[in-house]
Amino acid sequence: MSNVCVQTELKGLKLVRRGKVRDIYEYGEKLLIIATDRLSAFDVVLPTAIPMKGAVLTQLSKFWFGMMRDIVPNHLISADVDDFPEDLKRFRDVLHLRSMLSVQADMFAVECVARGYLAGSGWKEYQESGSICGIPLPPGLRECDRLPVPIFTPATKADSGHDLNISFDESAGIVGYENAAKLRDLTIAIYNRAVEYALSKGIIIADVKFEFGIYNGEIILCDEVLTPDSSRFWPFSGYQPGGPQPSFDKQYVRDYLEQIHFDKKPPGPELPPAVVQGTTDKYLEAYRLLTGSKLA
Repeated sequence: MSNVCVQTELKGLKLVRRGKVRDIYEYGEKLLIIATDRLSAFDVVLPTAIPMKGAVLTQLSKFWFGMMRDIVPNHLISADVDDFPEDLKRFRDVLHLRSMLSVQADMFAVECVARGYLAGSGWKEYQESGSICGIPLPPGLRECDRLPVPIFTPATKADSGHDLNISFDESAGIVGYENAAKLRDLTIAIYNRAVEYALSKGIIIADVKFEFGIYNGEIILCDEVLTPDSSRFWPFSGYQPGGPQPSFDKQYVRDYLEQIHFDKKPPGPELPPAVVQGTTDKYLEAYRLLTGSKLA
């Protein structure tokens, strides 16, 4: 297994952004995106890292980029350090499995969300209004019910806190109607393919969040794709609508934080070893089920 990575310091490279999970560096006109093992829960970055989490996020994204490239091109140049320029290979210990060398796109200022099941903020909104992002839904749906058809529910990007759900028309006001329509169609097309594939592997993909940008005048898929951090993965074998579902992500962490009555304000508490190991195991299980291989 790779070493745990909480934060990177790559001498000679310009750090352009340190997010909740990712450290992003400029490399000429390219970006070097490193998925650390940091974990945020309830929008608080916790002090305890989750081993192999960054590797799963990166390598699973690489897997999906390959599967979706006939639908939309993507930002990935390589996720293999052996393919990186020589002067980046000196950082091999940090970059192995967890880094992507990517083109630098002009990003759209909306999150592109597809929902196929009624969960999370969508469930809350449905309870209040019978709709999600202005899209009316049939009455009487239960939490985690499958929707009649997947829906596009964009959101604004937030540097901190939760993204804010918006309507399609509001997204068109941000990126233009033509772009909004293209982003909607691409989001649903990628989601539909992923759902069909994942079901064949025993996983329900309840919803997804994508980011797109413009590169050389063309819309491309960026950031991470269809990971346990950007999607809601449920085991099909245990699916039972009418309440929350078990998942392949931070469930162990969220359950523990609720158990100790965490006030959801920084600083977060240290996590016990059993919670850390259980979370690592869930991320690795999702990768193994979807790709048919193990991370080493």
